[in-house]
Amino acid sequence: MSNNDATNTAKQPTNFIHQVIEQDLQQGLEKVVTRFPPEPNGYLHIGHAKSICVNFGTANKYSGECNLRFDDTNPSKEEQEFVDAIKDDVRWLGFNWAGEVRYASDYFDTFYSWAQHLIREGNAYVCDLSPEEASEYRGWATTPGKDSPFRSRTVEENLDLLERMKTGEFEEGSRVLRAKIDMASPNMNLRDPILYRIRKATHHQTGNTWSIYPSYDFAHGQEDAIEGVTHSICTLEFADHQPLYEWFLANLPVPSTPRQYEFGRLNINYTVTSKRKLKQLVDENHVSGWDDPRLPTIQGMRRRGYTADAVRNFCDSLAVSKTDGVVDMAQFEFFIREDLNDNAARAMCVLNPLKLVITNFPEGEVETLSAPVHPQKEMGTRELPFTRELYIDRNDYNEDSTLSRKKFKKLVPGDFMRLRGAYVIKATDLVKDATGEITEVHAELIPGTVGENPPEGMKPRGVMHWVSATEGKQAVVRVYDRLFNVESPDKGEGNFLDNINPDSYSVIENCWIEPGLVDAAPETGFQFEREGYFVADRYEHSAQTPVFNKTIGLRDTWKK
Repeated sequence: MSNNDATNTAKQPTNFIHQVIEQDLQQGLEKVVTRFPPEPNGYLHIGHAKSICVNFGTANKYSGECNLRFDDTNPSKEEQEFVDAIKDDVRWLGFNWAGEVRYASDYFDTFYSWAQHLIREGNAYVCDLSPEEASEYRGWATTPGKDSPFRSRTVEENLDLLERMKTGEFEEGSRVLRAKIDMASPNMNLRDPILYRIRKATHHQTGNTWSIYPSYDFAHGQEDAIEGVTHSICTLEFADHQPLYEWFLANLPVPSTPRQYEFGRLNINYTVTSKRKLKQLVDENHVSGWDDPRLPTIQGMRRRGYTADAVRNFCDSLAVSKTDGVVDMAQFEFFIREDLNDNAARAMCVLNPLKLVITNFPEGEVETLSAPVHPQKEMGTRELPFTRELYIDRNDYNEDSTLSRKKFKKLVPGDFMRLRGAYVIKATDLVKDATGEITEVHAELIPGTVGENPPEGMKPRGVMHWVSATEGKQAVVRVYDRLFNVESPDKGEGNFLDNINPDSYSVIENCWIEPGLVDAAPETGFQFEREGYFVADRYEHSAQTPVFNKTIGLRDTWKK
């Protein structure tokens, strides 16, 4: 955890889960145990980040423990890649789990013995209905289901068939094990839910040991019981499953009885957080991968330059309530800007270079100037090589000398401008190519104006950033914006892919950066003065090929 963890935890708003826990502690609960139980079938996103902060943050607040447990009960969709990424995400957010990483597959033997227990107690049976038949027998929300014709099998027959399912004798889809509860229940989850399915797939933890795998509903609550979880915290879509979890706890020899509490999931506009849709974006190459900086995945946000502190502070600012809601992306971006404004080093990068020649500065000479790393914090200084030839941004020069000083803080012929951390200059001439495009601007520096006010009557129009054309380094800058151009891209009748923002990604090859930036460690964030916040790419930035990703602009450009 970072040094700010205690402060951040103290600032978390009171929520109903904390109120429940405080009552439990007053009534004698000795230790709070929570868990974060992702299924390793994709990369985690911002919604999971909130769940991580709620579960780990709650355990930290009450000096308890939080387990990291993978619900790996569906080997056809799960991969070790996802396991590794999720562990990385939790660590990056600043949390540590209790003990070793846990897996549902650690308990497969126990689950199987408990399935046999339910059969012996007359509470489970092997069903041969096809998936289509089972759906028909299940009924609808407004009409009761009807009993399977296989519901009356004997204990001995069910035990025998379950064992043969386990050894791989039957084909996938031919049989399942069901709980025997109530086919007329108004809660569809209690209409003889599936406990085991036949799946002949290699498991990333157990290999080919098993040919049957427990359902999520059968495994989930029992995992909590085995681990001694005191508060099973999940999102609202699992509320209807709670009676089923309680039925299992009441009918199995579990070592403890955890209680489930549901809170509203985090939804943010201008994005999608459905794993299925995120996978579609990846599989169909609409993005470069699960860590594409435009995605709301934790890996994507990290690669874009969002900081763990900012993500945690955002999640901690949200209410933990019993209702779902949609948060404006601008609210999230506020926390990103706030953190980077306070902590990102300043630097200069010219995205659209135009050569500036200082005609009264000696050719071949290099003057080393000094500038603060951060204007308000003691973060040291950085060296800026000043030379005869510089690059400025093409948008900072205009050959119309009549432009209003008040409205247009640009360099114009015959007027003064300050170079950030360097001299005041006066534009004197320009050079154009055969097409009429400006290729060079000539100017003179005003001696003695580094860090000093210019003489009276020589007031600069403004300040502009620059980089030495001979000492600076060329870099690649990737510019990212919101992936979708509508607030609710997955709502309505159309395909959510139709709402992809065509301008969400571009690459600028010919950028010029301060020479010191080539040595920046990957994932180091900077404010490129007057341009926005950028980060050295996690994987591709190097001294040979500096690569920076745009994190966010200096201000919200999406406001209407």
